[in-house]
Amino acid sequence: MQIEEYFDFLAPNDIRVKGTRVGIESILYQYIQCKLSPEEIELKFRTVTLEQVYATILYYLHHREAVGKYFVDWLDWSDQQRKAQEINPHPGIISFQERIAKYGTDPKVYKALRAKGVLGSHKNQTVTATNKP
Repeated sequence: MQIEEYFDFLAPNDIRVKGTRVGIESILYQYIQCKLSPEEIELKFRTVTLEQVYATILYYLHHREAVGKYFVDWLDWSDQQRKAQEINPHPGIISFQERIAKYGTDPKVYKALRAKGVLGSHKNQTVTATNKP
């Protein structure tokens, strides 16, 4: 088996572990930035096997320049997205920050407020994610 067969190359900036939605950048972040072992990384991803983690690391080591650029581009993109969210936060984040400012972070307080009907139920709220470019 060729190492490339472990991956789906969806776009130049989107390489996923085959059969999953996990991008190689997520595994490489844990390996390079967090300095986790492959065994520790496997525990962080439900859909990724230890073999796939090793394949991702091996792919990085064999293509260090290209994958290193891919990883740095992803880090830059992530930083840009974080800054954009800080400048223009989602209304749900604003609401959440206002609640924290008003009521603090104690879960018991929120449970009591929900029981009194002061706060709405969090069960029907949805979160959306933005795909990278």
